[in-house]
Amino acid sequence: MKTILFQGDSITDVGRDRDNFYDLGKGYPVLVAGRLGLDAPGQYRFLNRGVSGDRIVDIYARIKRDILNLKPDVLTILVGVNDVWHELEMQNGVSAEKFRRIYHMLLTEIREALPNTKILLMEPYVMDGQATHAYLDTFTAEVAKRARAVQEVAEEFGLPFIPLQQPLEALSQKAPADYWLADGVHPNIPFHQYIADQLVLKIRDVQR
Repeated sequence: MKTILFQGDSITDVGRDRDNFYDLGKGYPVLVAGRLGLDAPGQYRFLNRGVSGDRIVDIYARIKRDILNLKPDVLTILVGVNDVWHELEMQNGVSAEKFRRIYHMLLTEIREALPNTKILLMEPYVMDGQATHAYLDTFTAEVAKRARAVQEVAEEFGLPFIPLQQPLEALSQKAPADYWLADGVHPNIPFHQYIADQLVLKIRDVQR
């Protein structure tokens, strides 16, 4: 049985039960599990270790317990928005340069410890919304820097990169941004479904 591990912040966490080892929360991880679990019964176990509020430094701090010890066959990572958000609201963010450096360290250590693990990196994103409107220009510019950093490390390590910002903007031409995101950051169910669909395609691809 192969293990698929979802790692990230609140976009991944989505209210998962910390006391239930296998609880997937209410977002894209459970949708991925539903699709793959239906298509390939008994072939996967799914673990969600996203933590609301996490920055890249927090995921790095949890690397042993919440990544390496779990020995995933496939690992997905979505992080970056809190590295900006925490600076804007609490002066406790992570600079773009440090974000890239820590992300690189994270991937280096995972590769060294788990050379056969397939890693999928997702792009952080932001849109205008209740939580972002007051400092939207700065938020947008700074998240874009973290997005570029994720794409750069993905290219350096030869890993799949899943864009989310441009697809979200395209979807927002079909329905308003607040249809897709509750507050400019956190997905509503349709965008969770979009993320899940992209992950399912990539997970299938990396296992061929």
